[in-house]
Order: sequence, then C-alpha cells, then structure tokens
Amino acid sequence: MEEWANKNLMNFRKYNCKVLHLGKHNPGVQHRLGSTWLENSSVERDLGVLVDNELNMSEQCAAVAKQANGMLDCINEGITTREKEVIIPLYSALVRSHVEYCVRFWSLLQRKKKKRDVDRLERVQKRATRMIKGLGSLPYEERLRELGLFSRDKRRLRYDLITMF
Repeated sequence: MEEWANKNLMNFRKYNCKVLHLGKHNPGVQHRLGSTWLENSSVERDLGVLVDNELNMSEQCAAVAKQANGMLDCINEGITTREKEVIIPLYSALVRSHVEYCVRFWSLLQRKKKKRDVDRLERVQKRATRMIKGLGSLPYEERLRELGLFSRDKRRLRYDLITMF
C-alpha cells in the first residue's frame, strides 16, 4: 500500500490506520504500513456505521438510539405544542432519519442478531408517538394506526419490496 501511495503521490496518516479482522476464523495477523505496525481494532466506524469484528450491530443500534433520543429530547424541550401536525413532521425529518441511516446495510445483518437491538430502535418511535397530545394512553399499535405510521419491521419489509420491485 505504501508503494502504491508513493507512486501516486499520496500520503497515509499511519496513526489513523487500524486493522479490523473480520470473521471467526481470521488468524488476526499483524500488519504494517511501511515500517509502522498498525494497531488492531475490534470496532470501527465506516461511513457513519459502527462495525465490529463479528459484524454485530449492537453498538450501531445503541449509538443510533442515543442520537435519535437526543433529537427527541430537543423536540420535546423546544416545541411547546404536542399536536400531531407538528410532532410527526419533526419526528420524520429529524429523528427517523437517524434511525434509518444505512439501514439497508446493517438491517440485513441484524435479522439474525438479537431482538433486543431492534426493540431499542422501536422504542424511539414509541416514545415519539407518546409525545402527541391525546395518544399517550393508547396502545402502541393504535397510536401508529392513528398517525399513519408503520413499525420498524413493516418499514423494512416495505423497503425490501420496493427494492425487489
């Protein structure tokens, strides 16, 4: 890699380079870039998605849920009205965009993983629907029906169908 970089007049920031060994049977060989040995890592962020060495998305789900809940907190503190005509567009634009960023990539891996991670993301939408005046006491499914929203699983199925079409 260093030869290629020199040939193409490019430089690597060697202190930023890390090795992520993927797979259970990966021997975890030590790598170097020129004379610098690269540090091994168990989790790395690529294009905003956290990936660990076993392709487990639990850390990604936790980070996304934290970010989305932070946006819900901002909406909750900054907006005095609780009307659905105000909350739903804010939720759709500011919160759900975080929950669904790169979902096509990591939801495929998530299907086989723990349901706990999926539930963590669904709780964000449950919390948002409880913020709306007059709907907080209704069961979650009824709140979704009233608001014309879908659960995360139904949205994912819809995206899969659109992709196949």
